[in-house]
Amino acid sequence: MSGLWFEEFEVGQVFEHAWRRTVTEYDNMLFSNLTMNVQPLHIDFEFAKTTEFGKPLVNSLFTLGLMIGMTVNDTTFGTTVANLGMSDVRFPKPVFHGDTIRVTTLVKDKRTSSSRPGQGIVTFVHNAYNQADELVAICERAALMKGRPAA
Repeated sequence: MSGLWFEEFEVGQVFEHAWRRTVTEYDNMLFSNLTMNVQPLHIDFEFAKTTEFGKPLVNSLFTLGLMIGMTVNDTTFGTTVANLGMSDVRFPKPVFHGDTIRVTTLVKDKRTSSSRPGQGIVTFVHNAYNQADELVAICERAALMKGRPAA
């Protein structure tokens, strides 16, 4: 198990996640169609040519999911109970087919759970960047984390 227990997180801790991922046309089309998001900006190349971008945008919910997913191995793999919420989700720059995404995570806050003994809530701030180091997505996420098991 590579995730960290609640006690192992420190406020101010930063993770530079090593994994990167190049987003493909297939990723965008599959995700948009699986989620029934028929926004032509994502799936219609001819329509997208008429927009200010000139080409399809990657579905922002795919970008959000990818950003959070890329953090799991270093932070919460096997040690999270559940996500409690996501807030302050923003997409300051678009993601396009062929962009390579990397992610950093900041531990913004942590507190023990008042209702679940042996567990705690960690607040993460995830930032996703493209290959030009432009910020393309940001999200604050609260996760209920398992505490270290008794020895």
